[in-house]
Amino acid sequence: MTTLDLAGKEAEDRIAVASNWKLVWWRFRRHHLAVASAVLLIFMYLIVLAPDFFSTQDPERTDARQAFIPLQAVHLFDDGKLSPWVPAVVGKRNPTTLRMEWTADPTRKIAVHFFGTGYKWKLLGLFETDRHLIAPVDPNQRIFLLGSDRLGRDQWSRIMHGTQTSMTVGLVAVALSVVLGVVLGGISGYVGGKTDSFIQRLIELLQSVPTIPIWLALSAALPRDWTPTQIFFAITVILSLVGWTTLGREVRGRFLALREEDFVLAARLAGCSRLRIILRHMVPTFMSHIIATSSLAIPVMIINETSLSFLGLGIRPPAISWGVLLQEAQNIQTLALAPWLLIPGLVVIVAVLAFNLVGDGLRDAADPYSH
Repeated sequence: MTTLDLAGKEAEDRIAVASNWKLVWWRFRRHHLAVASAVLLIFMYLIVLAPDFFSTQDPERTDARQAFIPLQAVHLFDDGKLSPWVPAVVGKRNPTTLRMEWTADPTRKIAVHFFGTGYKWKLLGLFETDRHLIAPVDPNQRIFLLGSDRLGRDQWSRIMHGTQTSMTVGLVAVALSVVLGVVLGGISGYVGGKTDSFIQRLIELLQSVPTIPIWLALSAALPRDWTPTQIFFAITVILSLVGWTTLGREVRGRFLALREEDFVLAARLAGCSRLRIILRHMVPTFMSHIIATSSLAIPVMIINETSLSFLGLGIRPPAISWGVLLQEAQNIQTLALAPWLLIPGLVVIVAVLAFNLVGDGLRDAADPYSH
């Protein structure tokens, strides 16, 4: 037997004894775009855990005298030495429009350092610290890596905090949708009869109602005096109300095919309850499919939250989300003066593409035996 034959036999043996999750991982890591997107999403969720660490200043700090300051790029080297700095900006009032016009002055340098000190914040709401990824050496100076808005608030810091809100809403909304879809779809497919008919009619009713109008109606019905936290959870529930129906039908179809299988009959004869049979025996057989479907649903939820917040019906100021940040970009005149206010839209596009690529990779890897 040749070396190639031995290598092939070893590979076949590895596949034969590998668990389903290991097969999924082997297949997924061959999808290089999906792996790169997963790394990007991991970084974005690190921002979700500690947005203040990645911020350069308090996102709510205002100064109308520093409105619409353009981007200040970080330069790593100064006179051939590693010495990070950003160029200072100089403002001059336009005699015709009476607006302040800002230009970068590379001769005036603002020294910055990594892992420097700045305003105080709490990690996970527990541990107080003043460390930031990047901060000016002089704490009295302000830097605007992605410019400032009409109130002089730092766009970079606000995008970091908007990432926390928008990414969390998408994840939590999909998690609720998965729970509803698996439980109700599982009960529908396993129990059958009138229960199945009732749940299917409920799904048809929810799917027959146009999604955007019902979201707009429910969002508009939220009291204006609710706190940002209450609005956050309300929007999450609203996004989940319709999101579970597609997964519920898929789970029902799988359960109809599985409920007469030998392992299900064995569990039933062993005296297992219906809920245990559903959650411990049937759901794990297609958990990889549920994960792949969920990863493709998260970007849809993010876009929906951003759209509602952009229209003023979702997350509301003083809370920060990508949709709230894009509200600043509604005015054409403002965009002409400060095109960097569209950067949150670019962040949304990058996040959605990353989730879609990861979802495609997981979907291809969800059934490794087909390859």
